[in-house]
Amino acid sequence: MLKKTRIKICGITRSEDVRAVVAAGADALGFVFYPASPRYVSPELAERLLQELSPFVVSVGLFVNVSKAELQEVLAKAPIQLLQFHGDETPAQCHALANAVNRPFIRAFRVKPDTSAQDLLECEKTYRAASPLFNGLLLDTFVDSFGGSGKVFDWSLIPKELAPLVVLSGGLNVQNATDAVRRVRPFAVDISSGVELSKGIKDMAKVRAFIEAVRLADNQD
Repeated sequence: MLKKTRIKICGITRSEDVRAVVAAGADALGFVFYPASPRYVSPELAERLLQELSPFVVSVGLFVNVSKAELQEVLAKAPIQLLQFHGDETPAQCHALANAVNRPFIRAFRVKPDTSAQDLLECEKTYRAASPLFNGLLLDTFVDSFGGSGKVFDWSLIPKELAPLVVLSGGLNVQNATDAVRRVRPFAVDISSGVELSKGIKDMAKVRAFIEAVRLADNQD
Protein backbone atom coordinates (compact mmCIF):
# COMPACT_ATOMS: atom_id res chain seq x y z
CA MET A 1 0.00 0.00 0.00
CA LEU A 2 1.42 3.40 -0.96
CA LYS A 3 2.07 5.88 1.83
CA LYS A 4 0.14 9.13 1.87
CA THR A 5 2.25 12.10 2.94
CA ARG A 6 0.12 14.52 4.94
CA ILE A 7 0.04 18.09 3.64
CA LYS A 8 -0.30 21.24 5.73
CA ILE A 9 -0.88 24.62 4.13
CA CYS A 10 0.11 27.33 6.62
CA GLY A 11 -0.51 31.06 6.90
CA ILE A 12 -4.22 31.00 6.06
CA THR A 13 -5.92 34.38 6.54
CA ARG A 14 -9.08 34.32 4.37
CA SER A 15 -12.29 32.28 4.35
CA GLU A 16 -12.12 31.71 0.60
CA ASP A 17 -8.63 30.26 1.00
CA VAL A 18 -9.83 27.89 3.72
CA ARG A 19 -12.52 26.51 1.42
CA ALA A 20 -10.28 26.30 -1.63
CA VAL A 21 -7.32 24.70 0.16
CA VAL A 22 -9.58 22.08 1.74
CA ALA A 23 -11.16 21.37 -1.65
CA ALA A 24 -7.68 20.95 -3.15
CA GLY A 25 -6.98 18.12 -0.73
CA ALA A 26 -4.94 19.55 2.15
CA ASP A 27 -4.92 17.51 5.36
CA ALA A 28 -4.21 20.41 7.71
CA LEU A 29 -4.42 24.21 7.72
CA GLY A 30 -2.12 26.44 9.74
CA PHE A 31 -3.11 29.70 11.42
CA VAL A 32 -0.42 32.07 12.69
CA PHE A 33 -1.00 33.65 16.12
CA TYR A 34 2.36 35.44 16.20
CA PRO A 35 1.60 39.19 16.05
CA ALA A 36 4.91 40.05 14.36
CA SER A 37 4.08 37.86 11.36
CA PRO A 38 2.52 39.35 8.21
CA ARG A 39 0.25 36.27 8.24
CA TYR A 40 -1.03 36.90 11.76
CA VAL A 41 -4.69 36.25 12.44
CA SER A 42 -6.52 37.50 15.52
CA PRO A 43 -8.48 35.03 17.65
CA GLU A 44 -11.69 36.62 16.36
CA LEU A 45 -10.71 36.13 12.72
CA ALA A 46 -9.49 32.60 13.41
CA GLU A 47 -12.83 31.79 15.01
CA ARG A 48 -14.58 32.70 11.76
CA LEU A 49 -12.05 30.86 9.61
CA LEU A 50 -12.39 27.66 11.62
CA GLN A 51 -16.10 27.61 10.87
CA GLU A 52 -15.20 26.98 7.21
CA LEU A 53 -13.24 23.79 7.95
CA SER A 54 -14.54 20.40 6.86
CA PRO A 55 -14.52 17.29 9.09
CA PHE A 56 -11.17 15.49 9.47
CA VAL A 57 -9.14 18.50 8.31
CA VAL A 58 -6.84 19.45 11.19
CA SER A 59 -6.47 23.04 12.38
CA VAL A 60 -3.00 23.98 13.60
CA GLY A 61 -2.09 27.12 15.56
CA LEU A 62 1.44 28.54 15.31
CA PHE A 63 2.65 30.28 18.47
CA VAL A 64 5.93 31.99 19.42
CA ASN A 65 6.82 32.42 23.10
CA VAL A 66 3.17 32.70 24.03
CA SER A 67 2.11 32.91 27.69
CA LYS A 68 -0.35 30.46 29.19
CA ALA A 69 -2.94 33.20 29.61
CA GLU A 70 -2.56 34.34 26.00
CA LEU A 71 -2.84 30.77 24.73
CA GLN A 72 -5.95 30.15 26.79
CA GLU A 73 -7.50 33.36 25.50
CA VAL A 74 -6.88 32.34 21.87
CA LEU A 75 -8.31 28.85 22.29
CA ALA A 76 -11.34 30.14 24.17
CA LYS A 77 -12.35 31.87 20.93
CA ALA A 78 -10.66 29.69 18.29
CA PRO A 79 -10.61 25.99 19.29
CA ILE A 80 -7.49 24.99 17.36
CA GLN A 81 -6.86 21.23 17.40
CA LEU A 82 -3.05 21.11 17.32
CA LEU A 83 -0.44 23.54 18.69
CA GLN A 84 2.81 24.37 16.90
CA PHE A 85 5.52 26.03 19.00
CA HIS A 86 8.13 28.07 17.10
CA GLY A 87 9.83 30.13 19.81
CA ASP A 88 12.33 29.53 22.60
CA GLU A 89 10.03 27.23 24.55
CA THR A 90 11.71 24.46 26.53
CA PRO A 91 10.27 20.93 26.59
CA ALA A 92 8.79 21.63 30.04
CA GLN A 93 7.25 24.90 28.88
CA CYS A 94 5.74 23.25 25.80
CA HIS A 95 4.17 20.60 27.99
CA ALA A 96 2.82 23.14 30.47
CA LEU A 97 1.29 25.25 27.70
CA ALA A 98 -0.25 22.29 25.89
CA ASN A 99 -1.50 20.80 29.13
CA ALA A 100 -3.15 24.11 30.10
CA VAL A 101 -5.42 23.91 27.05
CA ASN A 102 -5.48 20.09 26.73
CA ARG A 103 -4.07 19.99 23.19
CA PRO A 104 -1.30 17.97 21.54
CA PHE A 105 1.65 19.91 20.12
CA ILE A 106 4.44 19.77 17.60
CA ARG A 107 7.77 21.52 18.11
CA ALA A 108 9.64 23.43 15.42
CA PHE A 109 13.35 22.60 15.24
CA ARG A 110 15.25 25.19 13.23
CA VAL A 111 18.07 23.32 11.52
CA LYS A 112 21.46 25.07 11.39
CA PRO A 113 24.38 24.24 9.07
CA ASP A 114 26.16 22.55 11.99
CA THR A 115 23.12 20.56 13.17
CA SER A 116 23.83 16.83 13.29
CA ALA A 117 21.59 13.82 12.89
CA GLN A 118 22.24 13.06 16.55
CA ASP A 119 21.00 16.53 17.52
CA LEU A 120 17.68 15.78 15.85
CA LEU A 121 17.37 12.36 17.48
CA GLU A 122 18.19 13.78 20.92
CA CYS A 123 15.68 16.59 20.51
CA GLU A 124 12.91 14.23 19.52
CA LYS A 125 13.74 11.91 22.42
CA THR A 126 13.80 14.80 24.93
CA TYR A 127 10.42 16.19 23.91
CA ARG A 128 8.81 12.76 23.79
CA ALA A 129 10.03 12.05 27.31
CA ALA A 130 8.88 15.47 28.55
CA SER A 131 5.26 15.28 27.47
CA PRO A 132 2.63 12.75 26.42
CA LEU A 133 1.11 15.60 24.39
CA PHE A 134 4.14 15.82 22.09
CA ASN A 135 3.22 14.74 18.54
CA GLY A 136 6.53 15.27 16.75
CA LEU A 137 9.11 17.68 15.33
CA LEU A 138 8.63 20.13 12.50
CA LEU A 139 11.98 20.65 10.78
CA ASP A 140 12.58 24.13 9.38
CA THR A 141 15.65 26.12 8.37
CA PHE A 142 17.28 28.34 10.96
CA VAL A 143 16.92 32.08 10.41
CA ASP A 144 17.27 34.95 12.89
CA SER A 145 13.55 35.63 13.01
CA PHE A 146 10.84 33.34 14.33
CA GLY A 147 8.22 31.62 12.19
CA GLY A 148 8.79 29.98 8.82
CA SER A 149 12.05 30.54 6.96
CA GLY A 150 11.16 30.00 3.31
CA LYS A 151 14.62 28.46 2.91
CA VAL A 152 15.75 24.86 2.35
CA PHE A 153 18.13 23.06 4.70
CA ASP A 154 20.23 19.96 4.02
CA TRP A 155 17.68 17.14 4.02
CA SER A 156 20.43 14.52 4.28
CA LEU A 157 20.82 15.51 7.96
CA ILE A 158 17.52 13.82 8.81
CA PRO A 159 18.13 10.30 10.19
CA LYS A 160 16.25 7.56 8.35
CA GLU A 161 14.67 6.35 11.58
CA LEU A 162 13.35 9.83 12.38
CA ALA A 163 12.14 10.84 8.90
CA PRO A 164 8.79 8.96 9.03
CA LEU A 165 7.87 10.88 12.18
CA VAL A 166 8.67 14.47 11.17
CA VAL A 167 6.95 17.33 9.42
CA LEU A 168 9.28 18.66 6.71
CA SER A 169 9.22 22.42 6.19
CA GLY A 170 11.50 25.20 5.00
CA GLY A 171 11.71 26.38 1.41
CA LEU A 172 9.35 23.83 -0.08
CA ASN A 173 7.68 24.73 -3.37
CA VAL A 174 6.07 23.19 -6.42
CA GLN A 175 9.45 22.60 -8.06
CA ASN A 176 11.16 20.72 -5.21
CA ALA A 177 8.23 19.01 -3.44
CA THR A 178 8.41 15.72 -5.34
CA ASP A 179 12.16 15.41 -4.77
CA ALA A 180 11.85 16.37 -1.10
CA VAL A 181 9.21 13.76 -0.35
CA ARG A 182 10.96 11.09 -2.40
CA ARG A 183 14.30 11.69 -0.65
CA VAL A 184 13.11 12.23 2.94
CA ARG A 185 9.81 10.32 3.12
CA PRO A 186 8.52 12.49 5.99
CA PHE A 187 5.22 11.95 7.73
CA ALA A 188 4.03 15.34 6.52
CA VAL A 189 5.09 18.47 4.65
CA ASP A 190 4.33 22.07 5.57
CA ILE A 191 4.30 25.01 3.17
CA SER A 192 3.32 28.68 3.34
CA SER A 193 5.21 31.21 1.21
CA GLY A 194 5.79 28.68 -1.57
CA VAL A 195 2.09 28.73 -2.49
CA GLU A 196 1.29 32.43 -2.13
CA LEU A 197 0.36 35.34 -4.34
CA SER A 198 1.39 37.64 -1.50
CA LYS A 199 1.90 37.18 2.23
CA GLY A 200 -1.20 35.52 3.63
CA ILE A 201 -2.94 35.26 0.26
CA LYS A 202 -2.80 31.80 -1.30
CA ASP A 203 -2.30 31.08 -5.00
CA MET A 204 -4.67 28.20 -5.63
CA ALA A 205 -2.91 27.11 -8.81
CA LYS A 206 0.27 26.71 -6.77
CA VAL A 207 -1.58 24.96 -3.94
CA ARG A 208 -3.04 22.40 -6.33
CA ALA A 209 0.30 21.94 -8.12
CA PHE A 210 2.10 21.45 -4.79
CA ILE A 211 -0.38 18.81 -3.65
CA GLU A 212 -0.05 17.05 -7.01
CA ALA A 213 3.76 17.14 -6.69
CA VAL A 214 3.60 15.52 -3.25
CA ARG A 215 1.19 12.85 -4.46
CA LEU A 216 3.52 12.14 -7.41
CA ALA A 217 6.25 11.28 -4.91
CA ASP A 218 3.82 9.15 -2.92
CA ASN A 219 3.18 7.08 -6.03
CA GLN A 220 6.90 6.44 -6.59
CA ASP A 221 8.85 3.67 -4.89
